[in-house]
Amino acid sequence: MVKEKILITGVAGFVGFSLAQVLINESYSVVGIDNLNDYYDKELKINRLNQLRDMDGFIFFNKDLKNKNELDSLFDYVINLAAQAGVRYSIENPFAYLDSNLTGFLNILETCRRYPVKHLLYASSSSVYGGNKVVPFSTNHNVDHPVSLYAATKKSNELMAHTYSHLYDIPTTGLRFFTVYGPWGRPDMAYFSFTKDIIEGNPIKVFNHGKMERDFTYIDDIVEGIVKLIPLAPEKNSDWDESVDELGASFAPYRVYNIGNNSPVPLMKFINVLEEKIGKEANKQYMEMQPGDVLRTYADVSELERDIDFKPSTSIEDGLGKFVDWYKEYYNVKL
Repeated sequence: MVKEKILITGVAGFVGFSLAQVLINESYSVVGIDNLNDYYDKELKINRLNQLRDMDGFIFFNKDLKNKNELDSLFDYVINLAAQAGVRYSIENPFAYLDSNLTGFLNILETCRRYPVKHLLYASSSSVYGGNKVVPFSTNHNVDHPVSLYAATKKSNELMAHTYSHLYDIPTTGLRFFTVYGPWGRPDMAYFSFTKDIIEGNPIKVFNHGKMERDFTYIDDIVEGIVKLIPLAPEKNSDWDESVDELGASFAPYRVYNIGNNSPVPLMKFINVLEEKIGKEANKQYMEMQPGDVLRTYADVSELERDIDFKPSTSIEDGLGKFVDWYKEYYNVKL
C-alpha cells in the first residue's frame, strides 16, 4: 500500500511537530519543512526535529517559504503551519509578518495551483475575532476588526485561500486555533514563561490586572481535530447564499473552523492551577492591558462537532499538569 504524502510547513514548530508524530504513526509519509528561525529558542526546535528524525516515514528540508520555487513537488495533502507568530511581536517587527505570513502563504497557494492537492489545510487564529464582544466566537461572525497586524495577516490568509479555492478549485480549510498549550510548547506563550519564572523565583507579569479569559486548548485536542479534518475536503456549493448559509463556508471548495476548548478560563484561575502543579506560589506583578491584546477568547465549536463529531475537552488542570511534568523533565528541574 502506497502511503499518502503530506507536506507540513513549520514542522519544527509546536503544532507541526506534534501533528507530524501522529500522522507518521497513522502511516502517512510526512515531508516537513521549516526555516528554523530564531524567534524563540532554536535548540527546542532542533530537539523536536531530532524526535521526528528517529521515526520512519519522515523527511526534513530546511527551507524558507518566502523564497519562490522552494516547494515544487507533488503531495496528497498540504498543512501550512509556518508563520511568524506572536501578537505583541508584530507591533515591533511588522515586516517579519508580511514576509512569512503573506508572501510565504502565497507561495504555498501557488504550489497547490501548480501541483493540485486533495486538500490544503492552514493555520488561522482566534486573533481574527479582534475586538468582537459577542461570545462564543463563531465562524458566522464578522472578523473585519483586527487589533494586531498578526491578526490581520491571518484574516488575509483566509481571504487568499478563498480566492484560490474559487479560481483554481483548490479545497482549503482554515483552522482558527485558540491558545494552544502543552508539552514541547512555545517559550513565548504565557504558560511557558510563567512556569519558567515561577520555578526560578522571578516575578510574572499579569496583564490587565488578571481580568482576562482565554480558551486554552490542549495540543492533543488540536492535533486530533486536524487529523480528522484532513480527509474532509470542502466541496463547491453553487447554491450557497451568504444571507442564509454559514459564513465559514462558500460557493467555492472552502471552509473555516474554530478549534478551541469551548471553555474560557480566567487568567487568575490559570495562574492558580499552574502554581498548584508547580508546587510554588508566583510573585505576581500586575500590569495594564498590552496593545494588541483582547479581553476574552471563547470558541464556538458546534460546526466542528457536527462535521467530524469532535469537541476538544482536555481540562486546564490535566493539560497544565502534563505540561509542567514535561517541563521539569526536559529542563531537568529539581524542586
